[in-house]
Amino acid sequence: MSTYAKSRIKEAAFSRLLSVVLITLLGAFLIICLLRTSSVYDPVIGDAYGSAESLQMIFNYTRMTERLNLPKQNELSIRLGKINELPPRNLDLYRNLAKDNVVIVLYVHNRPQYLKGVVDSLSRVEGISETLLIVSHDGYFEEINRIIEGIKFCQVKQIFAPYSPHIFQNSFPGISPTDCKDKDDPVKKKCEGTPDQYGNHRSPKIVSLKHHWWWMMNTVWDGLKETHQHMGHILFIEEDHFIYPNAYRNIQLLTELKPVKCPDCYAANLAPCDVKARGEGWQSLIAERMGNVGYSFNRTVWRKIHRKAREFCAFDDYNWDITMWATVYPSFGAPVYSLRGPRTSAVHFGKCGLHQGQGEKEACIDDGSLNIQVEDVDKVPNIKTDWGVHVVQKQAGYQAGFRGWGGWGDTRDQQLCLDFAKMYDLGSR
Repeated sequence: MSTYAKSRIKEAAFSRLLSVVLITLLGAFLIICLLRTSSVYDPVIGDAYGSAESLQMIFNYTRMTERLNLPKQNELSIRLGKINELPPRNLDLYRNLAKDNVVIVLYVHNRPQYLKGVVDSLSRVEGISETLLIVSHDGYFEEINRIIEGIKFCQVKQIFAPYSPHIFQNSFPGISPTDCKDKDDPVKKKCEGTPDQYGNHRSPKIVSLKHHWWWMMNTVWDGLKETHQHMGHILFIEEDHFIYPNAYRNIQLLTELKPVKCPDCYAANLAPCDVKARGEGWQSLIAERMGNVGYSFNRTVWRKIHRKAREFCAFDDYNWDITMWATVYPSFGAPVYSLRGPRTSAVHFGKCGLHQGQGEKEACIDDGSLNIQVEDVDKVPNIKTDWGVHVVQKQAGYQAGFRGWGGWGDTRDQQLCLDFAKMYDLGSR
């Protein structure tokens, strides 16, 4: 080969190499500029987010969906998932949490008349500024969101269930055109769905109650960077629970006394398990069945609950609390006691259940007006450290063996429930 030909080959190879290097450098430069300067404005979130963060969030959700076979997310579902990654608000007002703080989780649906009452009661709680308030939303409702965004009395983190049936208008887990309804025969109607034990097909607004609670629990305990190292108790309240001014100090006392006074107790409660009761007024602590108003437990208890995901997800009842009482707690092998004071620090005041939705022809009407007496004794801690414990031996209410009220027979709901239990599984990360 001539010297000229060899020279031309070397020049061509060098030219190709130089082109590759220049294109790579230019591409890297453009990516860096794009990640540093560009942003995406989201009308739901209301803020601009850097592309790197947005792309990473979308990638995480896409990867999780593919791994778990979760329903395909729509645009709103993806946007709500982005919000869940945002830091708490009011960090400029409350920079640090107290070392012994009890995180509070408020789970909400679409009852703004009730939510205003619980938020107002929380604003008067002694010590509320020392902790983090996490608000878990079942769907996205503008009025509900505005109420929460107006909170200024503590750190607030909002999370939205991205697979809530309320944000899927034409597909599962919302209403799908191919779904069976009522007592339809799937073969004759050529529709999709598995009926419950009573022959009824799923109702999206009904199953959302159990889905939201289970998604919330998995997310709060295992999916948030704000709580993944929280080893203390987390207090759970709902949008129709009035919280007394002494509630936070009382729950701190109860969680401190529980290992000493009632080492077999799994939880601490602000209210009796009977939602109509206001307490006995005794000079002693009470150990009874865990109630569903103002209940708190720690990560050790959550791990025991999480291990019962199959039992929880398979039980044919759309109520999370009845599911826990009838199948999960009995599987622990011993009575599940919760420690509380002799006088309530939280009250369930709602008249309209979650299944009696807003804006329907036969919707339950309640303006949310409150007539709850707050006495001086309710404004200060009223639990004494030297009290003994009265143990309620006979547990009232739903027991093991109860069949359930149904509404949770569709295998798709059961599988989605199981997928929620695996979302943050450390072994699959």
